[in-house]
Amino acid sequence: QVQVVESGGGLVQAGGSLRLSCAASGSGFSINLMGWYRQAPGKQRELVATITSGGITNYADSKKGRFTISRDNAKNTVYLQMNSLKPEDTAVYYCYVNAATGFTAYNYWGQGTQVTVSS
Repeated sequence: QVQVVESGGGLVQAGGSLRLSCAASGSGFSINLMGWYRQAPGKQRELVATITSGGITNYADSKKGRFTISRDNAKNTVYLQMNSLKPEDTAVYYCYVNAATGFTAYNYWGQGTQVTVSS
């Protein structure tokens, strides 16, 4: 079992910045993909960005240039730096972890962290 814990959400004014962190913990697993999704009220959960263990990143088109995902493999931690935040970025941000035990991979989700951007 892998535990996924996010931190770093909060309230920020439009144009401001926030940095989210997500740490995965457990034993007997190797982490493949890590990333962030978000869900705004009344909307479906959507991709923000992902990063492989080798550092290859993938961003949703609308997030390119403002958001930066990074990862510390030694700490099993993924970060999301969010700049020039807009009110439409308000959402619950969920950390995603794909981890393998033996030959089987599983998806894990954090509990979510609220990001609120005021205008």
